[in-house]
Amino acid sequence: MSDWTETYRPTTLSEVRGNNKARDQLKEWAESWDDHRKAVIVHGSPGVGKTSAAHALANDMGWPAMELNASDSRGADVIERVAGEAAKSGTLTAGGSGRRLVILDEADNFHGNADYGGSREVTRVVKDASQPVVLIANEFYDMSQSLRNACETIEFRDVSKRSIVPVLRDICRREGVEFEEEALEQIAESTSGDLRSAVNDLQAIAEEAERLTVEDVVTGERDTTEGIFDFLDALIKEEDAQGALYASYDVDETPDDLLNWIEDNVPKDYAGEELADAYGFLSNADRWLGRVRATQNYSFWRYATDNMTAGVAASRREPKGGWTRYGPPSYWSKLGRTKGTRNTRDAIAERIAEREGTSVATARREILPFLSAMTHHCKNRELTVRMAAVYELDEGEVSFVTGSGKTTNKVESIVADAEAHREEQAVEHSGGAFFGSTLSDADLEDVDADAEEDDGDDQRSLEVVAETGDDESPSEGAADESAEPDDDQSGLSDFM
Repeated sequence: MSDWTETYRPTTLSEVRGNNKARDQLKEWAESWDDHRKAVIVHGSPGVGKTSAAHALANDMGWPAMELNASDSRGADVIERVAGEAAKSGTLTAGGSGRRLVILDEADNFHGNADYGGSREVTRVVKDASQPVVLIANEFYDMSQSLRNACETIEFRDVSKRSIVPVLRDICRREGVEFEEEALEQIAESTSGDLRSAVNDLQAIAEEAERLTVEDVVTGERDTTEGIFDFLDALIKEEDAQGALYASYDVDETPDDLLNWIEDNVPKDYAGEELADAYGFLSNADRWLGRVRATQNYSFWRYATDNMTAGVAASRREPKGGWTRYGPPSYWSKLGRTKGTRNTRDAIAERIAEREGTSVATARREILPFLSAMTHHCKNRELTVRMAAVYELDEGEVSFVTGSGKTTNKVESIVADAEAHREEQAVEHSGGAFFGSTLSDADLEDVDADAEEDDGDDQRSLEVVAETGDDESPSEGAADESAEPDDDQSGLSDFM
């Protein structure tokens, strides 16, 4: 059976469901491209039709489409191909008006290559493009601010239930699948706005049932959601080392997520020496996962899995019985609560890294805390204005760095002065205007006094991020700790 998501992919924009406003904006962008000649970022959750809409647009406009993927490990190759396609002038193989559409999917993945200039190079390409370019992204704020500013933006929202159900109904009729209306509504409800997942779920259930019923949908959901809890029961209470390892093969979780599940739930049944031994094996598993992240050698996954399954089961010293209320890892909820803070931190760190010629990790780990101490509560106003001007910080970002909490009139005035400062000091160099400035003795005394007064409570935004253990890979941190100071950081060595 063919993949229904491909079979029923929209071929024109009029067939794109659930995002009428975004669809119309995309068409308007294409029709007026000769007037503005800007690339467009189409962003939104996975499965809401972003890539399909881009290809449908190409069909409507009569433009040949060239799709590239930023997830390709050869980042430089992708950039060169984007540049090549975007720079080509009209040819006999192009569409109407000599145009072709360049589609760069998963463009937010260049965020991970910012240390190597990938994001900066893509920004240069889209600014100079002589062909229309569509960048597809799931996480809009994972892209550099300079890239976001260089493009128009269109947001695709999660597809509503009332838009998903007609699509599922139409597919069932074309495929000759009998169905209950309530079953389609249940699928639409459970996929939370992801149209692609809804179609995949429909196909998976339809292949196993002669007639699609609510019971079929509920059973399918129960099979996927209870799998991890059945595994935890088997691992912690029932299976020996070999049985626990074999049981893990049927669990649809990555080793990283599986480790989080086990780590949070083992203490509910283990205690004393058996808990200590279990955590010892989990610690070994975490080391192997760290090696995977550092080397991209996924063969190490099996050693991590051996430790977190067979090792934990072998730690059991006595039979376990009864029912235990297992739950999802608390780490996930903590990441969810701090997502906004971490996104703000990462956006600022990326801008600092681009400006100062250092890595994002170094900017986040070393430079950003230093800026926070120097501009604490905006007490050194002149320094804070220069910082906001150089790194183009808005009110929320200035509040984050200075620990001022909510945006205040003082912060707003600083940002206004920073904008005026940028206009006055607009020059054609990329040096560290902020760090290259010479601090007076009075400035240095203010910094020392601010650092002594800080009792830790006023840096709440940075501390919340630290409590999550940070979301960067161990390899990234290890590289920063061992790296020699960069002599080309525009005066940073004067302060570090």
